[in-house]
Amino acid sequence: MVKMSVDPVQVMSGQVKELKVAPSSNGDSRESWEEKEKFDQDNLGLTTKPKPPKPENAVTVAVSSRVLFRTELEQKVFEQKGVEEYLRYQIEHENEPFAPGPAFPFVKALEAVNAHLRELYPQSEELFDIVLVTYNHAHVGIRLINTINHHNLFIERFCMTGGSSPIGYLKAWHTNLYLSADADKVREALSEGIAAATMFMPEKQTEVSQTQLRVAFDGDAVLFSDESERIFKAHGLDKFFEHERDHEDTLLDHGPLKGFLEALGKLQKKFYAKGQRLDCPIRTYLVTARSAASSGIRALKTLRAWGLEIDEALFLAGAPKGPMLEKIRPHIYFDDQMFHVEGAAEMGTIAAHVPYGIAQKHNPKKNTSAGK
Repeated sequence: MVKMSVDPVQVMSGQVKELKVAPSSNGDSRESWEEKEKFDQDNLGLTTKPKPPKPENAVTVAVSSRVLFRTELEQKVFEQKGVEEYLRYQIEHENEPFAPGPAFPFVKALEAVNAHLRELYPQSEELFDIVLVTYNHAHVGIRLINTINHHNLFIERFCMTGGSSPIGYLKAWHTNLYLSADADKVREALSEGIAAATMFMPEKQTEVSQTQLRVAFDGDAVLFSDESERIFKAHGLDKFFEHERDHEDTLLDHGPLKGFLEALGKLQKKFYAKGQRLDCPIRTYLVTARSAASSGIRALKTLRAWGLEIDEALFLAGAPKGPMLEKIRPHIYFDDQMFHVEGAAEMGTIAAHVPYGIAQKHNPKKNTSAGK
C-alpha cells in the first residue's frame, strides 16, 4: 500500500505524472511568465471574463492554494528559512506561475460545467463559484493572479488571510465545499458544518474527462452519518448486517458531504430540464463497501427519501475500491478512511479524506505539515 507523504500535497512516493499543461515554475521549466502564451488581457493583467455569481446563488467551492497548485518548493523555503525569506522568494518569482496541483482538474471541470450552464441559462447565477483561499500574505497575491491567468482559470474571489484561520470567511461565502492540504483546518471546517476534505497528490494520475464532471462519494460518514459504522466497529459484521435489516425503513442521518451532493443535484436538474439527462456534464457515484442485498437497500432508500439521485451506485461488499475508481476516473473521490484514500491514490485517483466519524479513532492519521 502506498505511504502518505508528510505534506499531503506532495507525491505519495516516486514521480508525479504531470498534467498536460503549459510549463511552470514547479516543473522542469523555469521560463518566466512573460515568455508564456499570451492571453487577451486588460491593463490590469486580468482576462476579460463573465461576472461571477452572487455567493448566495452559487455553489461555492473554496480551494486552498496548496491543493490548486504545486507549492512544495515554496513550502520548503517557508519551513527552512522563515516567513520573511518566504515572502521575498514569492515576490522575486511572482512572474513564474505555479504548476497544477491535485484540485486543478476538478476546478477545470467545474468551469466546463459553468460554460454549459451559461449557454443554457445566460442570466442565471446558479453556477459554481470558485474561491481561492490561502494563509498567504497579500504580497503573494500577484503571483497567484499571474498563475490563474496563465492557466486560463476563472477565479475572481480571493481570501488571503495572512496566517489567520479562513473558516469564518468560508461561512460568509456560503461555502458548499472546502478543499485544503491542512487536515486541522478541514476538521475545523467540518465542526462548523462546512463540507470539507483534505486532498492528496497521487503517485500517478489517471486522465479524467474534459467534458463531464465526475464526483464519487463513499457512503457511511461521508454522505450518511457514521451510525452504522459505529455498530460495525463495536460489534462486528454480523451485528452490522442485523442492525441494517432491522432498520431498513429507518432513514440514515445526513453526513458531512450530503449538502454538496444536493448542490450537484440541483445543477443536474437544470440540464435535465433542457432534455440533457443522458448527456449531462455532471455525473455522481456512490462507491461503498456495503453489500447490496444485506445493507445497500437502506442507503438507497435514504437517498430517495432525501430527494437525491445518484447516477451510479457500486456496492463492493468489502472489495477494494481502487480498481472501480480507476474505471470511473472521477475528478475527486471522498472517503472517511485513509485506507481507501491510499488505495484509490495507488490506482491514480485523486482522493480526498473526510476526517469525520468513528473511523478517525480507529485509524488516526496525523498531518504535521504547515499550512500555506
